[in-house]
Amino acid sequence: MKASRIVRRRLAGAATVAALAVTGTLAAAPTASAKANLLAIDKVSLAKSGPELNIKYSCDTGVNLQVTGYATKITGGKKSAAGALDAAKLTCDFGTRAVQMKLTPAGKGFVKGDKVKVTVFYWDENGSFSTQSEEVIATL
Repeated sequence: MKASRIVRRRLAGAATVAALAVTGTLAAAPTASAKANLLAIDKVSLAKSGPELNIKYSCDTGVNLQVTGYATKITGGKKSAAGALDAAKLTCDFGTRAVQMKLTPAGKGFVKGDKVKVTVFYWDENGSFSTQSEEVIATL
């Protein structure tokens, strides 16, 4: 089995477990504690090194979350790229903020015109579960 297939399977499994954990957590949480943690992909573009994302986010005060993202080419050959922003690079204060994330391709890079599926999501500081995800399909 190729390494990229293993990575995709791990990411899919982690996303499924995270979605189930988040669903249970939010169902039990009071309404006030779930009012932030928003995530949106504003723009997907092609930089020299690979896909580049403009992301808007908002998170609760005192929460240490990191943002992880990945892109997968959906037309033609198989290409993927991934990236992350540490909690130290994010400001969690209920306000909506913007940040740029550069994704690093695995193997050969992407080219102009590639159609990609991009997903970003929050991970907790220990990397044990994810919350709030956003997915878009874009042409580079």
